[in-house]
Amino acid sequence: MNIKYIISGTLIVIFLGIAIFTFDNSKIDYSNFEGASKTNKTVQIIGSLVKEKECNYNSNDNEFTFFMTDDKSIEYKVIFKGSKPNNFDIAPKVVVKGKFEDNIFIATEILTKCPSKYEGKAEEIIS
Repeated sequence: MNIKYIISGTLIVIFLGIAIFTFDNSKIDYSNFEGASKTNKTVQIIGSLVKEKECNYNSNDNEFTFFMTDDKSIEYKVIFKGSKPNNFDIAPKVVVKGKFEDNIFIATEILTKCPSKYEGKAEEIIS
């Protein structure tokens, strides 16, 4: 067999292995607060803002703090190093990415689910 084919085949297998390993380590699983508190991995949690509790933005530390509940109605304090997202107060759902530190969820990213401007129109069309 030609040595070029052996070297090329070996390099392809090595690069495929590296790609699979990298993809597996970069994925972030969805969880809830209970599951996230038991792992040290970064997770995504879908939940709702606790509107009865105050949201605070500290401009000196560039830190946004709020409370949210997950799909099991478990409530935790969330701290995000960054500013408050624009539509945060009106978003029906919030997704936070991060992990627990000292019984507080430290978010590295906040994604808001926008209320659709078409929700009311869909009900009118069906009626």
